Amino acid sequence: MLPRMPVIVGPTAGGKTGIAVRVAHALRDAGYPGTEIVSADSMMVYRSMDIGTAKPTEEEREGITHRLIDVVRPDDSFSVSQWLNLADTAIEDIRARNGIPVVAGGTHLFIKALLEGLFDGPSSDEALRAELTAMDSAERRAMLERVDPDAAARIHTNDVRRTVRALEVWKLTGTPLSEHQKEWDAGAPREDALLVGLVWTSEAVNKRINARVKQMLDEGFLDECRGLWEAGAFGDQSREALGYKQLISHFEGACALDEATERIKIETRRFAKNQRTWLRRLRTIPGSRWIEMDDVDPKNASDEIARAVLGTSLLSG
Repeated sequence: MLPRMPVIVGPTAGGKTGIAVRVAHALRDAGYPGTEIVSADSMMVYRSMDIGTAKPTEEEREGITHRLIDVVRPDDSFSVSQWLNLADTAIEDIRARNGIPVVAGGTHLFIKALLEGLFDGPSSDEALRAELTAMDSAERRAMLERVDPDAAARIHTNDVRRTVRALEVWKLTGTPLSEHQKEWDAGAPREDALLVGLVWTSEAVNKRINARVKQMLDEGFLDECRGLWEAGAFGDQSREALGYKQLISHFEGACALDEATERIKIETRRFAKNQRTWLRRLRTIPGSRWIEMDDVDPKNASDEIARAVLGTSLLSG
């Protein structure tokens, strides 16, 4: 009668890491000493990208092991399938040592893949991808809006990688990416997980985002990013990370530091808005629990999650 693993989701700057640490301690105290956290963050996988990804410090981890952090170099590529394979291995290992995996992160594509399996899209076509990438950006965006308006509504205008992938899927299969994803949404979620969502109003989370950006800069984010940039350490994926992308533009002379800082805040708030779209999709998963966080003490939220986990098991249905 193993308890289900909590899978904690929520917007960026929503306090997921701190709550996950408290939950892990509560589960250890309840008799599951092997409990560890499995990060579901697409940028915390990169080594040396610490401050800008809000990677928890050793002090903030409070002795709880965090898996899937510092997995690859910043110049490496990293896919959802790679993450899923590593996550499944980590979950099995934690279970085998009488622990409960506590999954936490804001990359909701990772979460959805963990809960419902990986969307099995067509393999990439490098020639087609190069052709789409070389298109005029306005023409490429107009094509996406014409052939897959649902995907266009979710994909930011400046997100070239995801735009190209959506058009690639359409050209290779004749079916819009959004239609493939609707079939994916119909899949049955895994039974050993308990999805818990942290819900913040946009006003509250925007304030938290602005405060986090200021804190990151105070803690040395500018120097961290400059050091990686001067060393030529960034790859195509890592340089697109929120915050890093805007500071790189500043280093390259495209904007002043004040402008780059404001862009970080704006783009992070926009990212949080996109996350809410993913959260609405995840909210349809049967048996999931959602906590309204604006007026809730994080400790109380952690206690509620721990109680929910300990009240469920893989055999309880």
